[in-house]
Amino acid sequence: MIQLKINEKKLLMFFLVMSFLSNFHRVWAQGTVTDYKRAYEIYSLYANKALNVDVKPVSIVGQDAFWYVVETKDGRKYVRLDACTTEETPLFDQNNLAQQLSKENGKQIDGSGLYLRSVNYDGENKILNFEDDSNTYIYKVEDKSLSVKKKEKNVIGNQRHWMEVDDERGGNNVTSPDGKLMAYIRENNVWARRLSDGKERQLSFDGTEGFYYSSWIQWAPDSRKIMTCKLRPAVKHYVYYVESSPEGRVQPILHKQEYAKPGDELNFKIPCIFEVETGRAIEPSTELFSSQFSIQQCRWDTDSRAVTFEFNERGHKTYRVLELSAETGKVRTLIEEHSDKYVNYPFLWRYDLEGGRYILWASERDNYKNLYMYDRKMALVDHQITRGKWYVRDVVKVDEKNKIIYFTANGDVEGEDPYLIHYYKVGFDGKHLTPLTPEHGTHQAVFTDDFKYMIDTYSTVTEAPVTVLRSAYDGHILKTIVSADLTALKSVGWKAPESFCAKGRDGKTDIWGLIVRPSNFDPAKKYPIVEYIYAGPGSQYVPKSFHSFYWDMTNLAELGFIVVQVDGMGTSFRSRDFESVCYKNLKDAGLPDHIAWIKAAATKYSCMDTTRVGIFGASAGGQESTAAVLFHPEFYKAAYSACGCQDNRMDKVWWNELWMGYPVDSSYIRSSNVTNAWRLTRPLMLVVGELDDNVDPASTMQVANALIKANKNFELVVLPGVHHTLGEHFGEHKRYDFYVKYLLNVEPPKWEDLKLKN
Repeated sequence: MIQLKINEKKLLMFFLVMSFLSNFHRVWAQGTVTDYKRAYEIYSLYANKALNVDVKPVSIVGQDAFWYVVETKDGRKYVRLDACTTEETPLFDQNNLAQQLSKENGKQIDGSGLYLRSVNYDGENKILNFEDDSNTYIYKVEDKSLSVKKKEKNVIGNQRHWMEVDDERGGNNVTSPDGKLMAYIRENNVWARRLSDGKERQLSFDGTEGFYYSSWIQWAPDSRKIMTCKLRPAVKHYVYYVESSPEGRVQPILHKQEYAKPGDELNFKIPCIFEVETGRAIEPSTELFSSQFSIQQCRWDTDSRAVTFEFNERGHKTYRVLELSAETGKVRTLIEEHSDKYVNYPFLWRYDLEGGRYILWASERDNYKNLYMYDRKMALVDHQITRGKWYVRDVVKVDEKNKIIYFTANGDVEGEDPYLIHYYKVGFDGKHLTPLTPEHGTHQAVFTDDFKYMIDTYSTVTEAPVTVLRSAYDGHILKTIVSADLTALKSVGWKAPESFCAKGRDGKTDIWGLIVRPSNFDPAKKYPIVEYIYAGPGSQYVPKSFHSFYWDMTNLAELGFIVVQVDGMGTSFRSRDFESVCYKNLKDAGLPDHIAWIKAAATKYSCMDTTRVGIFGASAGGQESTAAVLFHPEFYKAAYSACGCQDNRMDKVWWNELWMGYPVDSSYIRSSNVTNAWRLTRPLMLVVGELDDNVDPASTMQVANALIKANKNFELVVLPGVHHTLGEHFGEHKRYDFYVKYLLNVEPPKWEDLKLKN
């Protein structure tokens, strides 16, 4: 009897503890139906709450003036700004236009809510052009007359897919600058015809079906010579995929798509020159451009004495600007970039100055990206225009008359996030470097035609946009046009994300990222961490300007996660050394830097739980998220990987050969998630669209096959009729459930309980 009472007491204590834990779980619960609904509804909650976060000024051609739309509590206002006087006036009579549109379309339109699409404003004639789904409109501002024209139905023909390489056979006949001659291709050879009497002359005789002359013909300015390329086409590589569930039919469709992959044969070109009068043909030696990835930017000099073209070497270790003499037929190097890893050719920039003697050039040759003045005659750098541990991002304007370059750059401001973009101007001689937008933030500017004035909008992820009118001479502010108003946004619980900096894998290099917390964030709680990754080289990806909503991060956080994004080594706009960590090593993906950064953030914020870290991404991010759980399972506990290029041999030639090199070697195997699939020890969800025309869907299926052969448990989601994607609505829900299950350790709500609409 006594023993029974003791057991009853123990049993009672057990139930009390379980009851407490149950109530405790309800208090601290995450991943609930309520959380899901908030995750799906938060975008609409935040939408249109902030005013003037997206002001987009447009310069008015031929005037020192701009127009833009500002948002007020009373509605939208279309404004014209006179930059000289700083006076703002209505661009047009909004109430009048709204009345006419209401009458025209049979729908009541309020002038204060007027939203015009595809607006073009002719300042000289004061005419406003815009459109909607059915009509195009012309509104004459001064006499307030509106004319309407029904849109013609667009008939979309068989357009070339962006992956296709033009065979250069379908060009039109080309008339000479003096209008006297016509050049064209007939039976793979170059011909010319005199227009006055129709007399023809064959200029080339060696064109064949397998090595023909391109129909992209260029006349010399003097109308005496022709340039075109002799082209040996490569055998095309195709991928095939099945559209399982096409609209309006039962049977599937097999699609065929041109798709060159690493190691495939590529076209070979030889720029050639023909003298029309004499019939002289110049086919140069290919010694300086033999191992071709591409030949491009072929163009005549203004004096008709030479053709310049750019040679990109296969493997991208050498890039040359070459000159083909129309007199001697010799080719010489004007500019050469060389690297033991790769020349980042998409970042090169060239501008031939009037007169032809000098070339402006931008490259990463000093480990950063700077501007140079090249002396073409000497084929040497005359002088370096910009210097510093920064990155010239874009040349906005070359003012040859005043010898000034306007450009954007990042990394120049001491102590600032190095990715924030500012505007500058500098003389051709490298002197008088002038910051035009010194305020903290990343800047986006629009200039008047004469570059006297600029409207600049600047912000950070935490600081709302400010739009100002500046002098483009020295950048001083002439007028603050509008500052964003976040009052209504904050009233519904919005809080800014955090820009966070910590040291990377080497303990020295600053790594920058973003931290997004749920709107109901409680610092006393512990939150799993989910990283959104796209860390491919060629750009940087962590947002730097203000947004009220960050897709795939803000909504996911609402389920009870802290979501982060990081720019680690291997990404761009810091230095060549910073980026080239990726070379022959795309599996690195900057992940050691990401791990160090997340650990540093968790050291500062105890709410971040580094024992529960997930990761997701698409495309290159799909490859990288899978790599995270294969190569760093001690840190990353679950991965969602959509349409990943899981093996770089399976993806696009131009992306992968730049970063992984040519010829295809063992480095491709070492970075392959297919050959490393046996390493999987963590939950993995693979997602792919069956019609993905960006990354071959077979890449995902091959890693799935390798996982099956290795007897690994994983999830595979194939989306019928879907192209390149992170997962769309279905995949998004699967991603939510995946992390709720594996990081929150909670059974996700039943889909029918959420009552969501696709």
